[in-house]
Amino acid sequence: MWNWPRQVKDSVSQKTIGLMRMQFWKTAVEEIYRDNPPKQPVSAELWKAVRKHSLTKRWLLRIITEREKDLEDRAYRNLQELESYAENTQSSLLYLLLESLGVKDVHADHAASHIGKAHGIVTCLRATPYNSRRRKVYLPMDICMLHGASQEDFIRGSQEQSVRDVVYDIASQAHVHLQHARSFSKNVPAAAMPAFLLTVVLEDYLQRVRKVDFDVFHPSLQKRNPLLPLYLYLRSWKSTY
Repeated sequence: MWNWPRQVKDSVSQKTIGLMRMQFWKTAVEEIYRDNPPKQPVSAELWKAVRKHSLTKRWLLRIITEREKDLEDRAYRNLQELESYAENTQSSLLYLLLESLGVKDVHADHAASHIGKAHGIVTCLRATPYNSRRRKVYLPMDICMLHGASQEDFIRGSQEQSVRDVVYDIASQAHVHLQHARSFSKNVPAAAMPAFLLTVVLEDYLQRVRKVDFDVFHPSLQKRNPLLPLYLYLRSWKSTY
């Protein structure tokens, strides 16, 4: 249910159409909080969730607004801009999940903020091969310039050291956010753990990209780790993230 704003960018070929759809969802959210949801399946389910869990409207609108900006379809100017996008989308989604779990805790919120940023950064890295095939590069321009890696290097799937250095810097920042998130773990309520199991997937990708020396185009990174379900089970059993 939470994927509809993200899917807009992938399903439209013209920015104007994308903006119209985003406006629809902005209006839909406002109507949902007036107890008058549009007669549309996703809106109906979202209305039920809002009523049941008292979800905060601000997080929903922040996700839509940030996805609307993303329709500009350009690279992030710097890592901070990518982190801001991740905070406004992925972290906002985690805040909503925490509300759905009945968790209202400042430590959980801090952890969610960092996990969301790590998620956004890892997603940007994981999508690089797919985007490059479409001749699109969204990686932070400042880091690319720092290491002398051009957009064309990524478009042709270069394995040069400059490209690996860019990936290393970006992946390292995601790792830092995961470490920050875990620094709150002793104070985070156990009820919040289901929302944070996402860290297992993020950590798995960061470990695998490190093992291939930060070659983001390595074929092994395009395959799912068959052990992920086991890792998720163990982390859930231990109630840790």
